Amino acid sequence: MAAAYNHKVVEKKWRGNWEAHPINVNDGKKPKYYCLDMFPYPSGSGLHVGHWRGYVISDVWSRYKMMHGYYVIHPMGWDAFGLPAENYAIKNGVHPRISTASNIANIKRQIQDISAVYDWDMEVNTTDPFFSSFFFFNNCCIKRIGAKVLTDIICSILSRVIK
Repeated sequence: MAAAYNHKVVEKKWRGNWEAHPINVNDGKKPKYYCLDMFPYPSGSGLHVGHWRGYVISDVWSRYKMMHGYYVIHPMGWDAFGLPAENYAIKNGVHPRISTASNIANIKRQIQDISAVYDWDMEVNTTDPFFSSFFFFNNCCIKRIGAKVLTDIICSILSRVIK
């Protein structure tokens, strides 16, 4: 009789191989493709099937583009501003900074466990002080110079960063 299939052993082996030999590397020769998902709210302790249902489409599409020679920029991030994260913290009697960081760590672990193709080097965390100051600056600029001009400025900056 054949031995039972142990998915944990097989997944651990291949995940280690993929981390040691990544295929989505910016070598400067491949055309770039940007794929963006809606960032989850870390206002719960983990993912549910509805999250992955939405993310599987961009994951499959990103893999398809990689197989066709693109360097895929597929960041993941956390939309942690607002009442959902605060209400979760109040409900659980924990400071929002602590509960949000804990939830982010758990959700990130779950996403990595399903081997989704995300560019973790470009992770966006809206609780990061840099991001919140940028968000404030961004909103002030939209009111003063207009969304179109600001979008052009941001795209110009990002094109230099993502090279």
